[in-house]
Parts: sequence; C-alpha cells; structure tokens
Amino acid sequence: MPDVYVPPTSQRKLLALARQTLEDSVRGSLRCTDEFLDSYLLRGDYGAFVSLHKNKELRGCIGTCAPKLPLYLTVIAMTEAAASRDRRMKPVSANELGDIRIGISILSPLQATPDPLSLSVGTHGLYIARGKSRGVLLPQVATEHGWDIQQFLKQTCLKAGLHENAWYEPDTRISSFTALIIEESS
Repeated sequence: MPDVYVPPTSQRKLLALARQTLEDSVRGSLRCTDEFLDSYLLRGDYGAFVSLHKNKELRGCIGTCAPKLPLYLTVIAMTEAAASRDRRMKPVSANELGDIRIGISILSPLQATPDPLSLSVGTHGLYIARGKSRGVLLPQVATEHGWDIQQFLKQTCLKAGLHENAWYEPDTRISSFTALIIEESS
C-alpha cells in the first residue's frame, strides 16, 4: 500500500486553506475560490478527513474515503462539513474560532484487505462495509485508545452500525488505507 506524500510546503498551504475556510464558513463570509497551482493539492486520488478540536475535545470530524474532487476542494468541503454538519455536535460558533485546532488526515486510496489481522495499528485505517452500512476509523484512533487490531476491527464494525464481530463474516468488505496527518500547532 503506497504511503501518502504531500511535501511540507503543500501541507502548510492546505492547513492555511482549511483555517480560512473554517473562519469564512462560520462567519458566513464569501469563500476565496482561487485555484491552486500546487500539483500535490490538485491530486484527485486522496481522500481527506478534517477534524476540529477545541481544548483537545472533538468539535467536528467529517471526511471522505472516495474523493471526487482535487484534494484542496475536498479539504474545503470537509472543513465546512466538520464545522456545521457533524450530527454528533452543534455547529462551531464564531466565538470559538480562536480555540479550534484543525487536523487533516489525507488518505491513500482504499485497498481491499483479505487478511485484516495483518494490518498494523497506528499505520492503517479501516473502512468496513456491508450492505448500506459503512464505518471508517482513522489510523490514529486505535493508537489514541490503545486498541489492538481485533479491538480496532470491532470498533469499526460498531461505528458502521454492525455487530462487533461482523468483520468475520464473508459478506463484510474490509478495506484499509494509510494517512498523512497534518495539524495546526497549539
């Protein structure tokens, strides 16, 4: 599975774009729609999740594993969604903006995983699907919770709305990905 590569200069541009998008979106300002000429940010094969944290608490996280747009446009869309459409929490307000820290996980393309127990905790993220049910957990989630690979598989099944051992069943599709995680400094 190839790792995601985006050079540091492009990473900084992406974080700055996410910050500007967050502030414009929350304040209801018109968003800058300048095209990016950075070839790394124009790639259309990387998915992305945008996570917003306030005082280390999650304030929103939305992403896609199936990109349809260039990376920079995916990050714009996911930043707006994380700030306003994460059903688990209320939308970010303007008075919170100074306390919000942005994290972007840039995802490699999904790869079918015939032997999920061979995956590495902290290196691989999981995408589990069966029927209309879907669940995704980023690589860092397992590390943050101290899970082994079996617990990671179970938790991803539960996130998909399946029973925890659905990953054993032949009609459950398991895919993995790697992620490049970039974050604003505190």
